[in-house]
Amino acid sequence: MTVSRKFFALLATAAPLACMPAHAQESGGVEKRTRIILGPQLAPSWPGADKFSVGPYIDVSRTRDNEFAFEAPDESFGSPLIHSGNFAFGPAFGFIGKRKASDIGADLPKVGLSVEAGAFGQVHLTPELRLRLEGRKGLSGHKGWTGEISADYVARKGDDWLFSVGPRVTLGDAKYTRAYFGVTPAAAAASGLPAYDPGGGVQSIGLTAGYHRMLGKNWGIAVYGRYDRLVGDAADSPVTRELGSRSQPSGGIALSYTFGGSR
Repeated sequence: MTVSRKFFALLATAAPLACMPAHAQESGGVEKRTRIILGPQLAPSWPGADKFSVGPYIDVSRTRDNEFAFEAPDESFGSPLIHSGNFAFGPAFGFIGKRKASDIGADLPKVGLSVEAGAFGQVHLTPELRLRLEGRKGLSGHKGWTGEISADYVARKGDDWLFSVGPRVTLGDAKYTRAYFGVTPAAAAASGLPAYDPGGGVQSIGLTAGYHRMLGKNWGIAVYGRYDRLVGDAADSPVTRELGSRSQPSGGIALSYTFGGSR
Protein backbone atom coordinates (compact mmCIF):
# COMPACT_ATOMS: atom_id res chain seq x y z
CA MET A 1 0.00 0.00 0.00
CA THR A 2 1.17 3.53 -0.75
CA VAL A 3 0.32 6.82 0.83
CA SER A 4 -1.84 8.23 -1.95
CA ARG A 5 -3.95 5.18 -2.74
CA LYS A 6 -7.27 6.52 -1.42
CA PHE A 7 -6.61 10.24 -1.36
CA PHE A 8 -7.70 11.61 -4.73
CA ALA A 9 -10.71 9.35 -5.16
CA LEU A 10 -11.94 10.07 -1.64
CA LEU A 11 -11.64 13.81 -2.16
CA ALA A 12 -14.21 13.45 -4.92
CA THR A 13 -16.53 11.75 -2.44
CA ALA A 14 -15.85 14.01 0.53
CA ALA A 15 -16.47 17.27 -1.33
CA PRO A 16 -20.16 16.72 -2.11
CA LEU A 17 -20.74 15.19 1.33
CA ALA A 18 -19.38 18.32 2.99
CA CYS A 19 -21.96 20.40 1.13
CA MET A 20 -24.91 18.26 2.17
CA PRO A 21 -27.17 19.19 5.11
CA ALA A 22 -26.24 17.19 8.19
CA HIS A 23 -29.83 16.01 8.61
CA ALA A 24 -30.79 15.26 5.01
CA GLN A 25 -33.60 12.71 4.83
CA GLU A 26 -33.47 9.61 2.66
CA SER A 27 -36.52 8.24 0.90
CA GLY A 28 -38.92 6.70 3.40
CA GLY A 29 -37.78 9.10 6.13
CA VAL A 30 -34.71 7.06 7.08
CA GLU A 31 -31.88 9.40 8.00
CA LYS A 32 -28.33 8.51 7.01
CA ARG A 33 -25.26 8.97 9.16
CA THR A 34 -21.92 10.04 7.76
CA ARG A 35 -18.44 9.41 9.16
CA ILE A 36 -15.30 11.20 8.00
CA ILE A 37 -11.88 9.94 9.09
CA LEU A 38 -8.91 12.23 8.49
CA GLY A 39 -5.32 12.26 9.71
CA PRO A 40 -1.71 11.52 8.65
CA GLN A 41 -0.22 8.21 7.61
CA LEU A 42 3.31 7.03 6.87
CA ALA A 43 4.03 4.49 4.14
CA PRO A 44 6.76 3.47 1.64
CA SER A 45 7.04 6.05 -1.13
CA TRP A 46 6.75 3.33 -3.83
CA PRO A 47 6.77 -0.49 -3.86
CA GLY A 48 10.08 -1.74 -2.47
CA ALA A 49 11.21 1.67 -1.19
CA ASP A 50 13.28 2.16 1.95
CA LYS A 51 12.09 5.78 2.01
CA PHE A 52 8.78 6.87 3.50
CA SER A 53 6.27 9.58 2.69
CA VAL A 54 3.67 11.25 4.85
CA GLY A 55 0.23 11.56 3.33
CA PRO A 56 -3.44 11.71 4.30
CA TYR A 57 -5.23 8.84 6.03
CA ILE A 58 -8.79 9.51 4.89
CA ASP A 59 -12.09 7.67 4.62
CA VAL A 60 -15.74 8.62 4.17
CA SER A 61 -18.60 6.24 5.09
CA ARG A 62 -22.38 6.49 5.13
CA THR A 63 -25.03 4.21 6.62
CA ARG A 64 -28.72 3.98 7.47
CA ASP A 65 -28.09 1.05 9.82
CA ASN A 66 -27.34 1.07 13.53
CA GLU A 67 -23.64 0.60 12.82
CA PHE A 68 -21.26 1.38 9.98
CA ALA A 69 -20.20 -1.50 7.74
CA PHE A 70 -16.66 -2.71 8.32
CA GLU A 71 -13.94 -1.29 6.07
CA ALA A 72 -10.31 -2.29 6.51
CA PRO A 73 -8.10 0.80 6.92
CA ASP A 74 -5.77 -0.27 4.09
CA GLU A 75 -8.27 -1.31 1.43
CA SER A 76 -8.62 0.58 -1.83
CA PHE A 77 -11.37 3.10 -2.32
CA GLY A 78 -14.63 1.71 -3.70
CA SER A 79 -18.29 1.35 -2.76
CA PRO A 80 -20.35 -1.78 -3.46
CA LEU A 81 -22.52 -1.72 -6.58
CA ILE A 82 -23.97 -5.11 -5.72
CA HIS A 83 -24.73 -6.04 -2.13
CA SER A 84 -26.60 -9.30 -1.66
CA GLY A 85 -26.62 -10.82 1.80
CA ASN A 86 -23.04 -11.41 2.88
CA PHE A 87 -21.57 -10.74 -0.59
CA ALA A 88 -20.55 -7.39 -2.10
CA PHE A 89 -19.00 -6.37 -5.41
CA GLY A 90 -17.92 -3.01 -6.75
CA PRO A 91 -15.21 -0.81 -8.25
CA ALA A 92 -11.75 -0.38 -6.69
CA PHE A 93 -9.41 2.53 -7.29
CA GLY A 94 -5.79 3.06 -6.29
CA PHE A 95 -2.87 5.43 -6.80
CA ILE A 96 0.90 5.03 -6.50
CA GLY A 97 3.16 8.08 -6.52
CA LYS A 98 5.83 8.50 -9.17
CA ARG A 99 9.37 7.17 -8.77
CA LYS A 100 12.23 9.17 -10.34
CA ALA A 101 15.88 8.24 -10.73
CA SER A 102 16.84 10.95 -8.24
CA ASP A 103 14.39 9.49 -5.71
CA ILE A 104 15.79 5.99 -5.83
CA GLY A 105 19.45 7.01 -6.12
CA ALA A 106 20.29 5.23 -9.39
CA ASP A 107 19.85 5.88 -13.09
CA LEU A 108 16.73 3.73 -13.50
CA PRO A 109 13.72 4.57 -15.68
CA LYS A 110 11.06 6.80 -14.17
CA VAL A 111 7.76 5.22 -13.17
CA GLY A 112 5.09 7.89 -13.42
CA LEU A 113 2.07 8.43 -11.21
CA SER A 114 0.05 5.22 -11.44
CA VAL A 115 -3.72 5.58 -11.52
CA GLU A 116 -5.31 2.16 -10.97
CA ALA A 117 -8.90 1.08 -11.64
CA GLY A 118 -10.49 -2.30 -11.16
CA ALA A 119 -12.94 -4.16 -8.98
CA PHE A 120 -13.31 -5.95 -5.67
CA GLY A 121 -15.39 -8.80 -4.36
CA GLN A 122 -15.86 -9.63 -0.70
CA VAL A 123 -17.83 -12.07 1.42
CA HIS A 124 -18.54 -12.29 5.14
CA LEU A 125 -18.21 -15.96 6.01
CA THR A 126 -19.39 -15.04 9.51
CA PRO A 127 -20.12 -11.64 11.08
CA GLU A 128 -16.53 -11.71 12.39
CA LEU A 129 -14.68 -13.03 9.30
CA ARG A 130 -14.45 -11.24 5.95
CA LEU A 131 -12.59 -12.35 2.81
CA ARG A 132 -11.81 -9.83 0.06
CA LEU A 133 -10.19 -9.94 -3.39
CA GLU A 134 -9.11 -6.86 -5.37
CA GLY A 135 -7.76 -6.52 -8.89
CA ARG A 136 -6.66 -3.20 -10.42
CA LYS A 137 -5.15 -2.20 -13.79
CA GLY A 138 -2.62 0.63 -14.00
CA LEU A 139 -4.03 3.19 -16.45
CA SER A 140 -0.78 5.15 -16.24
CA GLY A 141 2.62 4.68 -14.60
CA HIS A 142 3.38 0.97 -14.27
CA LYS A 143 0.43 0.00 -16.58
CA GLY A 144 0.35 -3.52 -15.18
CA TRP A 145 -2.13 -5.50 -13.10
CA THR A 146 -1.92 -5.59 -9.32
CA GLY A 147 -4.22 -6.87 -6.61
CA GLU A 148 -4.61 -8.18 -3.12
CA ILE A 149 -6.13 -11.10 -1.27
CA SER A 150 -7.07 -10.29 2.32
CA ALA A 151 -8.88 -11.75 5.31
CA ASP A 152 -9.98 -9.84 8.40
CA TYR A 153 -11.18 -10.93 11.81
CA VAL A 154 -13.46 -8.22 13.22
CA ALA A 155 -14.40 -7.68 16.86
CA ARG A 156 -16.70 -4.79 17.72
CA LYS A 157 -19.20 -3.33 20.15
CA GLY A 158 -21.61 -1.70 17.75
CA ASP A 159 -20.09 1.62 16.75
CA ASP A 160 -18.49 2.23 20.16
CA TRP A 161 -15.30 0.43 19.14
CA LEU A 162 -14.02 -1.86 16.40
CA PHE A 163 -10.82 -3.90 16.14
CA SER A 164 -9.69 -5.83 13.06
CA VAL A 165 -6.66 -7.91 12.18
CA GLY A 166 -5.78 -10.12 9.25
CA PRO A 167 -3.26 -11.31 6.64
CA ARG A 168 -2.53 -9.74 3.24
CA VAL A 169 -1.13 -11.19 0.02
CA THR A 170 -0.16 -8.61 -2.64
CA LEU A 171 0.02 -9.68 -6.29
CA GLY A 172 1.48 -8.15 -9.44
CA ASP A 173 1.83 -9.23 -13.05
CA ALA A 174 5.14 -9.18 -14.94
CA LYS A 175 4.62 -5.63 -16.27
CA TYR A 176 3.95 -4.30 -12.77
CA THR A 177 6.90 -6.17 -11.25
CA ARG A 178 9.32 -5.11 -13.98
CA ALA A 179 8.35 -1.45 -13.57
CA TYR A 180 9.48 -1.36 -9.92
CA PHE A 181 11.90 -4.27 -9.59
CA GLY A 182 13.29 -4.96 -13.07
CA VAL A 183 16.60 -3.75 -14.53
CA THR A 184 16.86 -3.75 -18.32
CA PRO A 185 20.28 -4.19 -19.96
CA ALA A 186 20.28 -0.45 -20.81
CA ALA A 187 19.39 0.47 -17.23
CA ALA A 188 22.06 -1.92 -15.95
CA ALA A 189 24.72 -0.16 -18.02
CA ALA A 190 23.57 3.24 -16.75
CA SER A 191 23.07 2.33 -13.09
CA GLY A 192 25.75 -0.26 -12.41
CA LEU A 193 23.15 -2.75 -11.19
CA PRO A 194 23.00 -6.24 -12.70
CA ALA A 195 20.31 -6.81 -15.34
CA TYR A 196 17.21 -8.43 -13.87
CA ASP A 197 14.02 -9.61 -15.59
CA PRO A 198 11.42 -10.56 -12.93
CA GLY A 199 8.12 -12.29 -13.54
CA GLY A 200 4.72 -11.79 -12.00
CA GLY A 201 3.17 -13.49 -9.00
CA VAL A 202 3.10 -12.90 -5.26
CA GLN A 203 4.93 -9.67 -4.40
CA SER A 204 4.53 -9.55 -0.62
CA ILE A 205 2.92 -11.17 2.39
CA GLY A 206 1.78 -9.07 5.31
CA LEU A 207 -0.52 -8.33 8.22
CA THR A 208 -2.80 -5.38 9.01
CA ALA A 209 -4.43 -4.36 12.31
CA GLY A 210 -6.83 -1.45 12.83
CA TYR A 211 -8.77 0.08 15.70
CA HIS A 212 -11.51 2.71 15.89
CA ARG A 213 -13.08 4.02 19.08
CA MET A 214 -15.72 6.66 19.65
CA LEU A 215 -14.73 9.29 22.21
CA GLY A 216 -18.22 10.74 22.48
CA LYS A 217 -21.34 11.17 20.36
CA ASN A 218 -19.52 12.63 17.36
CA TRP A 219 -15.74 12.39 17.75
CA GLY A 220 -13.57 9.29 17.61
CA ILE A 221 -10.02 8.11 16.96
CA ALA A 222 -8.74 5.60 14.39
CA VAL A 223 -5.31 3.96 14.19
CA TYR A 224 -3.84 1.22 12.01
CA GLY A 225 -0.57 -0.54 11.39
CA ARG A 226 0.55 -2.75 8.53
CA TYR A 227 3.68 -4.74 7.81
CA ASP A 228 4.51 -6.34 4.45
CA ARG A 229 7.54 -8.45 3.55
CA LEU A 230 8.58 -8.65 -0.09
CA VAL A 231 8.98 -12.20 -1.39
CA GLY A 232 9.84 -13.95 -4.65
CA ASP A 233 11.18 -11.95 -7.58
CA ALA A 234 10.45 -8.62 -5.87
CA ALA A 235 12.58 -9.59 -2.87
CA ASP A 236 15.44 -10.94 -5.02
CA SER A 237 15.67 -7.85 -7.22
CA PRO A 238 18.92 -5.84 -7.06
CA VAL A 239 16.71 -2.75 -6.82
CA THR A 240 15.37 -4.11 -3.52
CA ARG A 241 18.64 -5.51 -2.21
CA GLU A 242 20.84 -2.50 -3.02
CA LEU A 243 18.47 0.48 -3.15
CA GLY A 244 15.35 -0.49 -1.23
CA SER A 245 14.09 -2.81 1.48
CA ARG A 246 12.18 -6.06 1.78
CA SER A 247 10.44 -4.64 4.86
CA GLN A 248 7.44 -2.45 4.01
CA PRO A 249 5.80 -1.05 7.19
CA SER A 250 3.06 1.57 7.19
CA GLY A 251 0.62 3.08 9.66
CA GLY A 252 -1.65 5.99 10.41
CA ILE A 253 -3.62 7.81 13.09
CA ALA A 254 -6.70 9.96 12.54
CA LEU A 255 -9.67 11.67 14.12
CA SER A 256 -13.15 10.67 13.05
CA TYR A 257 -16.30 12.78 13.04
CA THR A 258 -19.75 11.21 12.79
CA PHE A 259 -22.86 13.29 12.09
CA GLY A 260 -26.45 12.90 11.01
CA GLY A 261 -29.07 10.40 12.15
CA SER A 262 -29.32 9.36 15.77
CA ARG A 263 -27.03 7.19 17.81
